[in-house]
Amino acid sequence: MTSKVVTVQDVAIVAGVSTATVSRALSKPEKVNKATREKVMAAVRVTGYRINQTARNLRKKEAGAVVALVPNLGNPFFSSILSGIESVLAKGGLSLLVVDILQTGFKREQAYDYLSMNQADGLLVLDGTLDLTNLNDGSVSAELPPVVYCCEWGTDPRFGSVRVDNHQGSQLAVSHLHTLGHKAIGLVRGPAENRLTAARQEGFEAAILRYSLPLRAEWLIEGGFSLEAGVQAAHQWCALEERPTAMFCMSDEIAFGFISELDRLGFSVPKDVSVVGFDDIAIAERFIPSLTTIRQPRFRIGQEAAGKLLRRIAGEVENRAESEAAARRTVLPVELIERRSTAPVSEKQRTL
Repeated sequence: MTSKVVTVQDVAIVAGVSTATVSRALSKPEKVNKATREKVMAAVRVTGYRINQTARNLRKKEAGAVVALVPNLGNPFFSSILSGIESVLAKGGLSLLVVDILQTGFKREQAYDYLSMNQADGLLVLDGTLDLTNLNDGSVSAELPPVVYCCEWGTDPRFGSVRVDNHQGSQLAVSHLHTLGHKAIGLVRGPAENRLTAARQEGFEAAILRYSLPLRAEWLIEGGFSLEAGVQAAHQWCALEERPTAMFCMSDEIAFGFISELDRLGFSVPKDVSVVGFDDIAIAERFIPSLTTIRQPRFRIGQEAAGKLLRRIAGEVENRAESEAAARRTVLPVELIERRSTAPVSEKQRTL
């Protein structure tokens, strides 16, 4: 009679943990906390499980690749960031695998699959709405390989992040428009659930209050990081009884949709309304009119994020000079790029 072969699943049931935790405890014990490791090893002894050394060696082999999770590859904002990432990974001998999570119907659990199945040595996450906290039934805290958020950030303080100062960007936009004499300044938001939207709105409202400008609910238009959101915002702006003389759009794509639709409706930028974007993607300089915007150092963001991830893969300590939490966060400055989509407020525009 053939005896039943003991599997990883059997060990997991006895130990009261997931199969992924068992695999991690056996292949990379240093990444599993002591209590969990001891439970797994006790279960191995009880069940008589035999470790497949060949498979274990294969699991311990590095993948030689990093996965970047991008929310929408159709958005030109990400191209320069990915170029910056690639420039650093290539020097480190690593390949870059890009996953468009919008097109693939990506689920957060798949992030763990990339790591636990050795498809990648680390993750770069370019979408702050993808929350990777407590993957794998909450046991992931001791076993997740390096994860770094790039241009956004998550809620889990263990994960590194590289982003710009979004508060500063919004304040620069309002300050510029205020200097041009605008007192009625509106806002077109990004996606409601996005952390960038919240951060940029906080900066916008802080600047509005600092200059004692009116903050009207009808001037705060819901949107999203897309051309279509800008198109819809243009119609809402037109329908206002009192229109803001200037609008701050939370992305360049919003601004392009807003300006082009106003042109179709018979309005002119900046004659009828000044517009400021955010990002400074390549077309901003060539758009008509050229777009005043907040420049993000996108190539550098990619470089910094890739460098941070490589250091974590190598096990280097990031907190020699400062606290660990602070070392995990890198915040880069932004700058205002003044072009032709903004102009001094005219007498005709003055409504307040």
